[in-house]
Amino acid sequence: LAPFASEALAEVGKVAAELGHRLTTHPGQYTQLGSPRKPVIDNALRDLDYHAEMLSLLKLPPQQDRDAVMILHLGGVFGDKEATLARFRENYARLPQGIKDRLVLENDDVSWYVHELLPLCEELNIPFVLDYHHHNIIFDQTQMREGTKDIMDLYPRILATWKRKNITPKMHYSEPTPEAITGRQRRKHNPRVATLPPCPNDMDLMIEAKDKEQAVFELMRTFKLPGFETFNDMLPHIRKDDNKPPPKNKKKTPKKKTKKQLEAEEDEDEDSSSDEPTPISDSEVGMGGPDGRVYWPPGQEHWLRPVKKVVKPKVDKKAPPGKEVDEQGRIMTAAMKRKRAKEGEEAVNAAQKEGEMLAMKVERVVDEGVEGEEEEKEIVRGEGKGKRGKGEKIEKGDDEKKGDGEKKAGGRAAKRKSIKPEPEPEQEEQTVAATPTLGRRQSTRGKKVDYTEE
Repeated sequence: LAPFASEALAEVGKVAAELGHRLTTHPGQYTQLGSPRKPVIDNALRDLDYHAEMLSLLKLPPQQDRDAVMILHLGGVFGDKEATLARFRENYARLPQGIKDRLVLENDDVSWYVHELLPLCEELNIPFVLDYHHHNIIFDQTQMREGTKDIMDLYPRILATWKRKNITPKMHYSEPTPEAITGRQRRKHNPRVATLPPCPNDMDLMIEAKDKEQAVFELMRTFKLPGFETFNDMLPHIRKDDNKPPPKNKKKTPKKKTKKQLEAEEDEDEDSSSDEPTPISDSEVGMGGPDGRVYWPPGQEHWLRPVKKVVKPKVDKKAPPGKEVDEQGRIMTAAMKRKRAKEGEEAVNAAQKEGEMLAMKVERVVDEGVEGEEEEKEIVRGEGKGKRGKGEKIEKGDDEKKGDGEKKAGGRAAKRKSIKPEPEPEQEEQTVAATPTLGRRQSTRGKKVDYTEE
């Protein structure tokens, strides 16, 4: 980072010192000093050295410089916690003193809880960061309960790990989302927190929430903390005092104009040039205005997302009362009303026709199913009579067949009067050669059915 970023980081440190801000870093989950793989350890050392150099280049005052720590999780278990702890001790001993002065450990919500890390921090002289949210997800159930009451008994030991290095103690607080039930679901942070944990006065408390500074503003307003009166509700994104350039007139196709028209346009240009808006200072136009910082209530985050473009329909302001207006704001004429009525009637008729066609299809399917069932019953009756004796013939007269066809046609006509049933073709005499078991069945409409042995 040095020397190309030295001046920029020094300017950042100057601002943080003037405002009294505490700056810390949190290396990523891949920075693990307990890994069994050497490439992972080498990368972790490079990452920690990078963070330590960046904090040193801020050139903060002595106490703020000591308080600028690097918060690290112990990382994975790798199948054996004792072996992982031994590797961490070995790799921590190899760290440069500049990294050791800033490195602190934090309990996580997956593998390592307070009762495992606090003894390690006391042994190696490493400050311990208590994360309340992580502690409520994973903790030693044989020694304490979930919540803040039991963990408060460990406050003296936790504070001692910080005071030995003359660093201001630091703790983390966050809350799970309301709908979270399982441990994995509870790991997700809620956008804002509703309360504050028990915290000593000489300890810094970091709020870890998705809404960031808005979550802090919410707590300041709720508990009337010092400085809550210095910020106000957020101003809407639509501002009348924005520094916008004057609108440009659209160029029209040139036309020949008279001398009077040209003189009139010159006079208008002189008047319009004097109406240009005067620039406004950034402090008055900036978000929140000159009155203070910005705060928005929960659920009003869209105030920070200006609408790209709002197209409103042009409504004729000169429309007389009692006149109808269409979707585009135009006055409805008689021809437009007739066209709309005609379109509505066509849509209704099309829907009715579609419904009728669907009903006809359903009826046709039902009728074909009924006919098929009657034919199967007729064949079954013929097979039963054929069992009375071999070679016996059962004949059905043409008159009887016509009567059956008329009954079927009459039933269909009763169901749908608009469709006339087609007359069934004359059928020839059906002959059934009775066989005791073997045979095959064919259609009985207009054909002879013969059952013979194969």
